[in-house]
Amino acid sequence: MSGVSVKGVELLSQWLLVLLVLLAPRHGNTHPQCLDYKPPFQPREPLVFCKEYAKFGCCDLEKDDKISQNFYKIMDYFDYSGYVTCAKYIRTILCQECSPYSAHLYDAEDANTPMRELPGLCGDYCSEFWHQCRYTISLLTDNNATAGIEEDRNKFCNFLELKDREYCYPNVLSDDKLNANLGDVWADPEGCLQLCLQEVANGLRNPVAMVHADDGTHRFFVAEQLGYVWAYLANGSRIDRPFLNLTKAVLTSPWAGDERGFLCMALHPHFTVVRKAYVYYSVSVKKEERIRISEFTLSADDMNQLDHSSERTILEVVEPASNHNGGQLLFGHDGYLYIFIGDGGRAGDPFGKFGNSQNKSTLLGKVLRLDVDNNDDMDPYSIPSDNPFLGEKGSLPEIYAYGVRNMWRCSIDRGDPITGQGRGRLFCGDVGQNKFEEVDLIIKGGNYGWRAKEGFSCYDNRLCRNSSLDDILPIFAYPHKLGKSVTGGYIYRGCQMPNLNGLYIFGDFMSGRLMSLKENQSTRKWEYKEICMGKGQTCRFPKLINSYYKYIISFAEDEAGELYFLATGAPSASARAGVIYKIVDPSRRAPPGKCSFKPTLVKIKGKLIHFHPTEEFVIDKKPMTTAVPTTTARTTATTTLRTPPTTMRSTTTRPTYRPPTTTLKATAKPATTRATVKPSTMRATIKPLTTRATVKPSTMRATIKPLTTRATVKTAATPSNPTSIQQRPTGTATPALTTSWRQVMTARPGHATTLSRQRTSLSYTRPTVTPKSRPLLTTGARRPSPPTARPLTRPQPHDTVRPPPLGVTTNRPQTTPRPMYCTASTKPITQRPNFTLSKAQDKLLKGQSDKIDHSTRNRVNKKDRGSKPGKQRRRKHRAGSVRLISAEQLSDRGRVEIYIRGEWGTVCDDLFSSKAATVVCQQLGFPVALRVAKRAELGGGSGSILLDDVECEGTERTLLDCKRAKVGKHNCVHDEDVGVVCGYHHDEDK
Repeated sequence: MSGVSVKGVELLSQWLLVLLVLLAPRHGNTHPQCLDYKPPFQPREPLVFCKEYAKFGCCDLEKDDKISQNFYKIMDYFDYSGYVTCAKYIRTILCQECSPYSAHLYDAEDANTPMRELPGLCGDYCSEFWHQCRYTISLLTDNNATAGIEEDRNKFCNFLELKDREYCYPNVLSDDKLNANLGDVWADPEGCLQLCLQEVANGLRNPVAMVHADDGTHRFFVAEQLGYVWAYLANGSRIDRPFLNLTKAVLTSPWAGDERGFLCMALHPHFTVVRKAYVYYSVSVKKEERIRISEFTLSADDMNQLDHSSERTILEVVEPASNHNGGQLLFGHDGYLYIFIGDGGRAGDPFGKFGNSQNKSTLLGKVLRLDVDNNDDMDPYSIPSDNPFLGEKGSLPEIYAYGVRNMWRCSIDRGDPITGQGRGRLFCGDVGQNKFEEVDLIIKGGNYGWRAKEGFSCYDNRLCRNSSLDDILPIFAYPHKLGKSVTGGYIYRGCQMPNLNGLYIFGDFMSGRLMSLKENQSTRKWEYKEICMGKGQTCRFPKLINSYYKYIISFAEDEAGELYFLATGAPSASARAGVIYKIVDPSRRAPPGKCSFKPTLVKIKGKLIHFHPTEEFVIDKKPMTTAVPTTTARTTATTTLRTPPTTMRSTTTRPTYRPPTTTLKATAKPATTRATVKPSTMRATIKPLTTRATVKPSTMRATIKPLTTRATVKTAATPSNPTSIQQRPTGTATPALTTSWRQVMTARPGHATTLSRQRTSLSYTRPTVTPKSRPLLTTGARRPSPPTARPLTRPQPHDTVRPPPLGVTTNRPQTTPRPMYCTASTKPITQRPNFTLSKAQDKLLKGQSDKIDHSTRNRVNKKDRGSKPGKQRRRKHRAGSVRLISAEQLSDRGRVEIYIRGEWGTVCDDLFSSKAATVVCQQLGFPVALRVAKRAELGGGSGSILLDDVECEGTERTLLDCKRAKVGKHNCVHDEDVGVVCGYHHDEDK
C-alpha cells in the first residue's frame, strides 16, 4: 500500500509540475501589436494628448485627438475635486489604445477570441483605482453590468485585472526586458534577425526573376525557367495569358541541375514611352549553345503582352559549356543596359592562359554595358562613350568590369529615401568555386580577381602573386559551411518597414540561408547578420508565415521598393513548387497612410486568376504542448525552411538542383501555451446580484432578468483538448467560475463569439424625467451622499451623447470599427504535393508512355456466345473517349476527363486552348466550344492525371491525336484540371 501511495504521490507531483510549467507566465508570450492587428509605429506628427506614446506606439495624431475628445466628454460629469482625483486614471486607461502592447492589454492578439472592453490593469493599480475612483467605471464602458461590481473590490478587479504581471499596466512600461530596443528589429540571443514572410504567388516552375514596369500600375512580371513570363496585378491576381512565351526557343531541360533556360528580363526604364523589354536566355543554334539577349516590343493591342513577332537579337555569346551562364540584365540609373555573363563553365575557368574572366578579348566572365536607346533604324546597340576599355587595344569595348566567375543576381541601390545616400550602387553575388561565396560592389573598370582569387583567398597562386592584378576585394565573403551558391539580393529602400532601410538582404541557394549586410557609416565596413524566421508570437499577424522553401533562386523588389525572394521546393524547370515571398519586419511599420498608393488602371484582355495562399498563417496555428504524430519530419533551426538539403552542389557549377525526396518543414513553434477551458465538463452558476440598493423607488428600479440558459463551461483537462475559450496562463490555478466579471467581454464584429456561457443581464428602467442640471461625480472610498453622489443610472447629459471608448463593441454604432483580418474558423492545413517520383514509379511511367490499347480498336461489341440471356454486356469505351464532369451534372460543361488504358483521368490546363476544347466538344456532339475553364474552375478531379501540355489544331479526332506529353507524364496537380463549356452557337449565353 505504501509503495502504491508513494508512486501515486510521485505521479501527482509530476502532473502538478507540468501544469505549473504550462501556466507559468514567461517572457516572449506577447509582442508589440496594435488593435488593428499590425505592428506599432512612430507617428508622423507628435501626439498632443497621449504624449508618452509619441515616439512609438499605436496612435497617430487623428486617433490621439479622438481619445482626447472622449476624455473631455467623460470629465464633464465630474466636479472639480473629482476631476483632480480621477482625471489621471481615466486618461491613463483611455491612452492604453496607444500603447505598443495594446493588443495584449485588450486581449486582442488573437482575432478569433473576444476582446476586453478595457485594458488589463495590474492588481495593485486596480486596487488603487478602486479606492479612489471606483464609481467612474460605468463612464468607461457601455456594459451596464459594471454597476453591480463597484462595491466589491474582488469583482471589480476581476473585471479589470490582467493576470500576466509582466504585461499588465503599468508594469508593461517598467519592464526592462520588454522595453529594451523596443521598435528595433528583433534578434535572438545569437544575434539572428527575426523577420516574417507573406506568400505572394505560388505554383511556379523555377521562378528565376521578378521585375516591375515602374509605370504606376504596380504590376510585377515573373519569369519561369521554361520561358514563360506572367503578369501579376497589384492585388496578386495573375493574367491567364503569358506576358511572353519563349518555351519553343529556350534551351533547358526538366532534369534537376540544368542552369540553362530563360534566366532574366529587364523592362526599359521608360517603359510607358519606349515600350520595350529585354530578355536573357539559352538557345541552341546548329547544335552550338549560346546566350542570347533579345529585345521585344509591347503589343499595340494588349498592355499585358509582348509582341512575339517583334524579337530582335541584341547580342549572342557562344557558351563552351552548359554551366556558368550568368544570367542578369538590369538598367542602371545612367539609362544603360548592364549584362552579366559567366566565365563559360567547367571548373576553375580553364580556358586560355589566364582564363576567360581575365581575358578582355572575350565577353565571358564580364560585366557589359550597352546603350540600347534610339536603335530602331541602326545597330541593335551602341557603346557608351565613357566605357572604361573603349579604345584599349585588344579589349572589347562592351566590357564595363571583368574578373567575375558566375554572377547570379545583381541590383541597383535606389538610395536612402530622405538623403539619397547610396543611390546608383551596383551590388552582385558571385558564385564561388571550392571555398568561398562573395558579394561585390561593381565599379567601372574593376577587376574582381577570378580566377586568381576566390573571395579573399588565392585560387590560382601564380596569378594571385601577380602585382599587376590590382583586383577589387568583395565587401563580404562567406565559407562553404554557410552555403555553396550565393544568390545576390537588394538594399531595402521601401516604405513599409523603416527598420530595414539600408539593409542588404541576400541568400544562399544550396543552404537556404537568408543573410544581411549593413554598412557601418563610420568605418565603411559591412557588418553581417543572419536572418531567421520569427519564433513564437513574433509572426502572429494576419497573413504572415514563418517558413519557406529552401532553394532561394532570386530576389526582387516591387514598384514601391518592398523586398521579395523567389524560392522552390523542387529545383526543376518542370516542377510547380515555386513560391514568391514578401519579407516583412514585424517589429515596426510605417505610420498609417504614409505608404498608401492607388495603382493606375490596367486594361485586361483575358481572365484573372485570383491568388490563393497555400501556407498556413502563423496566427492560425494552434499552440501544441505535446508532440503530435506526423508523417513529415520536423526540426527546429534558426532558419526555418520548407525543404532540407538533399545534396550539396558541385563546386564546379552553380547550384545543382536536386528534387527533394522529402518535404521537411522546420517551423518555429509558438512559445506560449494557454491553459484552456472547454464548455462541457463544468457548470458555472451565475448568481443574481445582491448589492444593496440605495435608490429611491420613485427614481429608478433595478430589475434582474431571469436566466433562460444555464451557463456551462467545459474544462480542458489535457493539453491535447482543443478549446473555444482560452484564458491567459497564470501562476496559480484558476478558481471555480462563479460570477466571473473577467469574462464579460465583447465579441469582435464579424466574428462568431466563441464563449458559450452567458452572463446575468441587468436591465434598468429609467424615469422619463428631464434633468434640470448635469449630475456631477465626486470621489472617495465611501459612498457620497446625494446630490453629489454618483447617479445609479448611467449619467447621460441631455445635450450630448458620449461615444463608447475606441475599439469597444457595444449595441451602439462604433466610433472606430475593428477591421476583420481573420475568421473564427480554422484554416485547413493543405498537404503539399510530392514533386518527386521514386525510381520504380519513374520506370513505370517511362514504360507505359503512349501505350494505347490497340487490341480494342475496330472491335464490334458483340454479345459473348456463352453469355446468359437477358444479361447485357457493359459498353466498352474507346481509348481517347472524353466526358464532362460537373457538380450540377450538366452535359454541356464540366471537367474534362479522358479514357486511356482502361481508366478515366483528368487533363492539365497547360497549353490547353480553345482548339483543344473544340476537339472535346465535337467528340461529345457539340459543334463549338464556348469557353476553356482553367485552374479547376469547374471542379478538380481525384484520380489519375493522364494528359498534359495538350496542343491541338482543332481538326483532330481525339486529344490523343494532338501534340502532347506522354500519357501519364505531367508536372501539374488537380488544381490545374481543365474544363470546357460547349454549345451550338458562338454567341450563346452561358
